[in-house]
Amino acid sequence: MLDAAFFVRWMAAAATVIDREADRLTELDSPIGDADHGRNMQRGFTAVRKMLEAEPPATPGAVLVAAGRQLISSVGGASGPLYGTLLRRAGKALGEAPQVSVAELRTGLGAGVDAVAQLGGSAPGDKTMLDALVPGVAALETSFAAAAEAAGEGALATVPMQARKGRASYLGERSIGHQDPGATSSALLFATLAEVAA
Repeated sequence: MLDAAFFVRWMAAAATVIDREADRLTELDSPIGDADHGRNMQRGFTAVRKMLEAEPPATPGAVLVAAGRQLISSVGGASGPLYGTLLRRAGKALGEAPQVSVAELRTGLGAGVDAVAQLGGSAPGDKTMLDALVPGVAALETSFAAAAEAAGEGALATVPMQARKGRASYLGERSIGHQDPGATSSALLFATLAEVAA
């Protein structure tokens, strides 16, 4: 069973990894986006970590809802609303239970992913964060490590895709050959989840 402290550690680990990978995320965003994904994510998750350290919520659901709210208020561009929606909706699905199972986490994240798809009007194959999120959540049924691997593979699979949603879609065929930065940062979330669970 996973308690609130586990989720606080997950968000802190995500903040550390995104901080380390910020330049690479921005580099990926340069040819197909606004060249700000790394900096935006870094700012958002740093704010999440500080907020959770100062006042850690008491339940797993409350941790994710608070993290999502913080991302929406501190991240510019599309990333804030999308990541914020992912975490808030997942947190709401977990409810007020003091501990949740991996199966409940999977269901909660699934609800978050559905909300992201609705908000962005996108689906797997559109070269967005969903290309990492959807396989990551599905593979949680097996293990945290499998989820991290599936999300990572999902992010790599965006390279040959033509973007159909978001800023990258304006480039048409020129978006082919670039790894999607949102899928890459989503894969980092699963990588840190596996790391904290190990």
